[in-house]
Amino acid sequence: MKVKSLGKEKNGNIALCVVKGVATGLCVALVGILLFAFVLRFTNISDKIIAPVNQVIKGVSIFLGVFIGLKKHKEMGLLSGLLIGLFFTIVAFLVFSLLDGAFCFDKALLNDIIFGSVIGAICGIICVNLKKN
Repeated sequence: MKVKSLGKEKNGNIALCVVKGVATGLCVALVGILLFAFVLRFTNISDKIIAPVNQVIKGVSIFLGVFIGLKKHKEMGLLSGLLIGLFFTIVAFLVFSLLDGAFCFDKALLNDIIFGSVIGAICGIICVNLKKN
């Protein structure tokens, strides 16, 4: 007979999954931004393309972060994905602001936080339901 420990969930620790998802997403975002900066350096792409491509990079980063973070979870996709998206957005803002040397708290940051949270929640629902058999 096995005894369940009271401190852990059936599918693992949700906080660890969120940290893992945020770290994965941040790594993907850093690589994506570096690759995009490299492309911008050597091509004549319009400045109008930069903001949409940055949003796509954020969305893909959040999706991969949620996918990796929730690899072992089969439930709570909405909440876990929302937390990964929220914390990814905050940590990414801090990291990229430190790299830029300036912190700009404005309406765009609020929009990014909402975007990251909603995308994370949607991806969490999708990822958890894809794994159900």
